[in-house]
Amino acid sequence: MSVTARDNATAAYVVALDVGGTGMKGALVGADHSLSHQARRPTARDDGPRAVVDGVLAFAAELWEAGIERHGTEPAAVGLAVPGIVDEAEGTAVYSANLGWRDVPLRELLAKRLDAPATPVALGHDVRTGGLAEGRIGAGAGVDRFLFVALGTGIAGAIGIDGRVEPGAHGGAGEIGHITVRPDGPACGCGRRGCLELFASAAAVGRAWADACGDPGATAADAAAAVVSGDARAAAVWHEAVDALAEGLVTALTLLDPRVLIVGGGLAEAGETLFAPLREAVRAKVTFQQLPTIVPAALGDAAGCLGAGLLAWDLLSAEVSS
Repeated sequence: MSVTARDNATAAYVVALDVGGTGMKGALVGADHSLSHQARRPTARDDGPRAVVDGVLAFAAELWEAGIERHGTEPAAVGLAVPGIVDEAEGTAVYSANLGWRDVPLRELLAKRLDAPATPVALGHDVRTGGLAEGRIGAGAGVDRFLFVALGTGIAGAIGIDGRVEPGAHGGAGEIGHITVRPDGPACGCGRRGCLELFASAAAVGRAWADACGDPGATAADAAAAVVSGDARAAAVWHEAVDALAEGLVTALTLLDPRVLIVGGGLAEAGETLFAPLREAVRAKVTFQQLPTIVPAALGDAAGCLGAGLLAWDLLSAEVSS
């Protein structure tokens, strides 16, 4: 795959790949945050963790080749965002309850697959990278302290401080989807019971609405539409999800005291059907805590790719400055 590359500091683009619980999004990202050659692929998690890793590597190789064809030169770097616990320094995907993998040396595997050992590879948590993008160029731009929460296949958060996102000492900062909100609730893939994402993720709402309406193919978007139409069953499902979400968020607010709370992910696409009752539920549950401004994410599902691109450009900047 190797071709003669320009100096990394002056190359025109990076490869960005955002791996989610059900799908992957990829793009070429310019230094001006422009996205080109955007593509999507299924994550194929039902085929097991090895198949997921193979799919990630194949998708990255596809984007790499597309970049060379478009620009005539290799990418300056690669940014890869994945769910779960991530060791960013070592380039290892430590653990993901949704994807089932453990201790995957993604940086090493990617370098081998691309035949590009000298190309910098930045690895980050999918939601933290989305939060990085929202914090710098999205809904949190200019805000000194924010919490970004993504409601997708699972739930996770990103803690934003002065234009950067806190990874934590062991790569696990922001995993609020595994805050216990219902102690007597069902078992979670993480090993605990009653975790927030079992009740308030887009996947959880979809499952609850499918059970309530009898349609196994029903989704969270269908539940939101039924709430708007006045369906009492949907209203009950929605209320349980919003109440659980508010419970988890108040715990996060108590610990982090953000100025702005940014909510994104699939469930946030319901707009005020979600945000109006959520703001009220959080307001009802806080006591001494300062109520943050609660706003929808601004970048949509492009946030992950944009954030992965930012990780790659940041890595290049750090190499140039050092």
